[in-house]
Amino acid sequence: MGGQSLWNKKKLMQIQFLSYIKNLLLAYQSLGVVYGDLSTSPLYVYSSAFSGRLDEKESEETILGAFSLIFWTLTLIPLLKYIFIVLSADDNGEGGTFALYSLLCRHAKFSLLPNQQAADEELSTYKYGNAVHAVGSSPFKRFLEKHKKLRTVLLVVVLFGACMVIGDGVLTPAISVLSSVSGLQVTENKLTDGELLILACVILVGLFALQHFGTHKVAVMFAPIIIIWLISIFAVGLYNVIHWNPKVISAISPLYIIKYFRETGKTGWISLGGLLLCITGTEAMFADLGHFTALSIRLAFTFFVYPCLVVQYMGQAAYLSKNLDKIPNSFYDSIPEPVFWPVFVVATLSAIVGSQAIITATFSIVKQCHSLGCFPRVKVVHTSRHIYGQIYIPEINWILMILTLAITIGFQDTTLIGNAYGLACMTVMFITTFLMALIIIFVWYKSIFLAGAFLLFFLAIEGVYLSAAFIKVPQGGWVPLVLSSVFMVVMYIWHYGTRKKYNFDLHNKVSLRWLLGLGPSLGIVRVPGIGLIYSELATGVPAIFSHFVTNLPAFHKVLVFVCVKSVPVPYVSPEERFLIGRVCPRPYRMYRCIVRYGYKDVQRDDGDFENQLIQSIAEFIQMEAEEPQFSSSESSLDGRMAVISTRNVESNTNLIISVQEEDIGSSSSIQSSKSLTLQSLQSVFDEDNPVRRRQVRFQLPSDPGMDPAVREELMDLIQAKEAGIAYIMGHSYVKARRSSSFVKRFMIDILYSFLRKNCRGPSVALNIPHISLIEVGMIYYV
Repeated sequence: MGGQSLWNKKKLMQIQFLSYIKNLLLAYQSLGVVYGDLSTSPLYVYSSAFSGRLDEKESEETILGAFSLIFWTLTLIPLLKYIFIVLSADDNGEGGTFALYSLLCRHAKFSLLPNQQAADEELSTYKYGNAVHAVGSSPFKRFLEKHKKLRTVLLVVVLFGACMVIGDGVLTPAISVLSSVSGLQVTENKLTDGELLILACVILVGLFALQHFGTHKVAVMFAPIIIIWLISIFAVGLYNVIHWNPKVISAISPLYIIKYFRETGKTGWISLGGLLLCITGTEAMFADLGHFTALSIRLAFTFFVYPCLVVQYMGQAAYLSKNLDKIPNSFYDSIPEPVFWPVFVVATLSAIVGSQAIITATFSIVKQCHSLGCFPRVKVVHTSRHIYGQIYIPEINWILMILTLAITIGFQDTTLIGNAYGLACMTVMFITTFLMALIIIFVWYKSIFLAGAFLLFFLAIEGVYLSAAFIKVPQGGWVPLVLSSVFMVVMYIWHYGTRKKYNFDLHNKVSLRWLLGLGPSLGIVRVPGIGLIYSELATGVPAIFSHFVTNLPAFHKVLVFVCVKSVPVPYVSPEERFLIGRVCPRPYRMYRCIVRYGYKDVQRDDGDFENQLIQSIAEFIQMEAEEPQFSSSESSLDGRMAVISTRNVESNTNLIISVQEEDIGSSSSIQSSKSLTLQSLQSVFDEDNPVRRRQVRFQLPSDPGMDPAVREELMDLIQAKEAGIAYIMGHSYVKARRSSSFVKRFMIDILYSFLRKNCRGPSVALNIPHISLIEVGMIYYV
């Protein structure tokens, strides 16, 4: 017994050791992804804070007071709020504004997403922690759930935060690159402002042009660059403290903050708009949580990033306290001459790394907005086969580049860009604080008084900073407000038009009783093949089906109504992605497939959807025959849905599956069941797109024990698959009713129509092969 106990302890110690090693490795990797923006803040904080009228009150006391403010800001917001509190509010390991909103939607009825079903609540990622507590509903919760306008306000707040993050994606590259290259103005061969601007623009164009390669190609260099950068600024800061003013250490005392405001008054309060730049990039610790662990991010910040930043700011304060005239270029002037060029090179590389992280985060935010139905369809490209979630969106990339260049050329001043940048970052933090208070009540089930204390404490601090940032709206602070307003208008119009279109579909569903009255043939010719009818409806038959058969009275022998929808969870595992059910009784050969994606899931163009669908339907047919609870679908109009795992379905189904890889461009095997016209079209398409495709064929085993009805249905499914699959989608024209108000007609007929015409089509977003697509034209009068 003693030997067994000793062995168990040894095994446990090995597991713990491996866990520590893993977290240390993740902490190392997080330095390059998470902290690039935060760690480059020393480039511009002091110069931004002491611009304007505060330069008239420059003294050793004000410099030390400014450092004291920076120290306590770094301690209270990144360290206390984010490291110790906010990082605990993860959504299955994911962080960010959408993670908080997703948690709230699952614990209270705040969601405005259509198509939500009870089956979604059974997803493994739906539950937070061990389980969702079934606690008695509080009056506050009932009040929020009852009023739809309050839920809409909550969504608007979340989207406004997302728009501010997109604004960060414009401002971060501009201020980081411009600040890093400004070091060339303190050298002997000083560059002119024009030459500096051209250099910054060249770096920015190069940065955005390389985005399509993906961060994984250069990410291996990110962590070493930031580590060298942090060690460099730590060493420079320590040197300046020792060499210029060791007494600066005493400025850690908050008494210096009181002295600072006593001396500077209103101008000191306005200077907070520059000092808050010391915490820009803090939100990345929470937003990028999904790529790391909370422990790894805590280790990296607490034991490495935080001390390095504090010592650097302390060193700059020590240098400036004895060199008040050096404030405009305080960072580069404080660097000892022998190490200037190495630090300059590392600073420029660090600025690029920090910009890269926020650009990638912007792609992710746009993707998440689209999953909420609040952003037009865009092309999402995977940049890594091995790292899930690394994406590139061409349209957004070039829009960001144009806006960043416009900001850089238009302002040419890091102080003005800093005013805009600070307002954007502080607004996002403000929104996170507000959402965290709701998380404390509805997700953590803590007292409303505890949530109120959290809200008051941090809103008091952030509110002061935000008010100072708003004062600088005329001096550049208007930029994130304008950018956010434009993106909010786009999101609102798209969401409004999409919801109106969905409601039209919902109220114009085809009656299932009418289908039953037509009989299994549906009163039309049933031709060989499978018809996949795409719709946003999770129940019922969409109007495009009746519109199609009315104008062309023939349809495929097997019909599958496919609904691709988003659910309020970060990821849906492949085992739970497909919900399969039956529409009408068995002889009709009509099925329903609901494909579920989380807000961070990306649909891969792997060409295997058709095969997974066929296997899932075959598995459902057999499950229905074996399990009595599904047999009731014969008597119901719309049968029960079953979760079909796409990973282990091959081992469960009785189908014999043969897989063959072939070059489509060189293959001449076209199914004989297709017409000569289709064969020629297919061959032309394949010649233009020579790719390797998995040819999957299904066969039924000779099992005498199989139910004859099940065998017949499976044979029909296999024969339909061999005959070919067609994708049927609605090509909709959304128009406002003539009786609508002028505002509604302007929004639907002009703005929403413009967005629909200039965004990616639904078939592109869903990776539907163009050669197999049938579009049914419909006019929606909403």
